[in-house]
Amino acid sequence: MSTTLPPCPKSPNCVSTKADPSDRVHYIEPLPLTVEVGAALDRLEEIVGAMPRARRIERGEAHIDFVFTTRLFRWKDDVRFVADAAESRIHFRSASRTGYGDLGVNRKRMESIRQAWERRGR
Repeated sequence: MSTTLPPCPKSPNCVSTKADPSDRVHYIEPLPLTVEVGAALDRLEEIVGAMPRARRIERGEAHIDFVFTTRLFRWKDDVRFVADAAESRIHFRSASRTGYGDLGVNRKRMESIRQAWERRGR
């Protein structure tokens, strides 16, 4: 599987570190990569794996994919992290598979992961 991040659709149910920074709906800051890529993916697997209704789908040398299932309607959100050692960043994308809006769920989830990432990095 590719280690790229597809662009977000025009709908407001997706956030990505690869979106244009002027796009306030879709853009979100990447995570700092301050450890070796494998250790970073291990940390992400611990953080995300502990979240409710999260399931790891795939892990490669520089990426890890998860799917989140919403509690009430069982909708799926796909999350991909890609470690970029050259940039010392972890890029990611979180997007709903269906629908138009998500009430900010994808952004909130990724900011929650960011907070956990920063706490564990200390």
